[in-house]
Amino acid sequence: MPIYHKLGTIPPKRHTVFNKPNGELYYEQLFGTVGFDGMASLSYHHHRPTMVKEIGKSIDIKPKIAVAENIHSRKLISFDVAPNSDYLQSRTPLLVNSDVIISVAAPSQSLTTYFYKNADADEVLFIHKGSGTLRTMFGNISFEYGDYLIIPRGIIYQINFDSSENKILITESSSPIYTPKRYRNWFGQLLEHSPYCERDYKLPENLETHDEIGDFTIKIKKQGKLHEVIYSSHPFDIVGWDGYNYPYGFSIHNFEPITGRVHQPPPVHQTFESKGFVICSFVPRLYDYHPKAIPAPYNHSNIDSDEVLYYVDGDFMSRIDIEQGHISLHPGGIPHGPHPGTYEKSIGQKETLELAVMIDTFKPLQITEEALKIEDKNYYKSWLDK
Repeated sequence: MPIYHKLGTIPPKRHTVFNKPNGELYYEQLFGTVGFDGMASLSYHHHRPTMVKEIGKSIDIKPKIAVAENIHSRKLISFDVAPNSDYLQSRTPLLVNSDVIISVAAPSQSLTTYFYKNADADEVLFIHKGSGTLRTMFGNISFEYGDYLIIPRGIIYQINFDSSENKILITESSSPIYTPKRYRNWFGQLLEHSPYCERDYKLPENLETHDEIGDFTIKIKKQGKLHEVIYSSHPFDIVGWDGYNYPYGFSIHNFEPITGRVHQPPPVHQTFESKGFVICSFVPRLYDYHPKAIPAPYNHSNIDSDEVLYYVDGDFMSRIDIEQGHISLHPGGIPHGPHPGTYEKSIGQKETLELAVMIDTFKPLQITEEALKIEDKNYYKSWLDK
């Protein structure tokens, strides 16, 4: 949940006359969520943001489900997904339910020839490899390795990469993404026990204002299809805006871990939440300091959720044969825990340098055809004694 922010020039009172230097009116737009009850921003445009010139083709991009009912643990090798020069075509859905689509992408070129808007979902882009600039209607955000980019639904954006080697974990949420409620006070401010605070946010800056008329293609994701719409004014024609609904960034490296005398449960790693899932950050931290502590996680049953772990960097102490970009899925209904030998090996260890992103869903995940192409099919047997 971001804080109040503003960029550019805005009138002193909302919903009032705001004139251009030549006397013409700027056009006000409310950019709000949850009807008129959620977070919102007010923006002021050179041109009406409603000027549709042409509606082009629509492409079905619904993920192709291969396994609808899943009961065994899986490991996916996400770096085996081939790079693609087109940003949207590079996005490869792997795990899906009605609340979330979890994808990976390896775009080799910047998105500059068209604009993109997801009208179905909030997006969280985790930058595993690469750096660049997220360019949006509300300003720009520079990003680098380890950044989460939170892009609320309806945001129009492009993305510039500094090189051709980029790896991104993408989470699309059908309900808004928030900071965990237990981290916030009555007014929305992050509390003292929160593992991060507002000064850690990367807020939009360098507002681009283009007063241009022409043909501007926006590809809009809506109801599982990608629609191509031509507008007659540049999408980045905002002279000023203010409010709470806008894209922002947060670095996983600024997440301050919560530790204790004995092993702490996964909620201490929680970073974001939605109605249907949570996102957690595993970061370098000191291990538990009880003299008889076992730092490795205890075996636990996923009764109510599917657990997805995306491995970013370091040595993940509870797993064997895990590398960067591997994704593990431990479905609800069966127990899971540390690999053989890692439970015992963790005793006496003082710290971990692991870095990972975890997504726990409250509904079962379905497996896509693309996921099966990059699966280590023997993973579910890796807890057997050898």
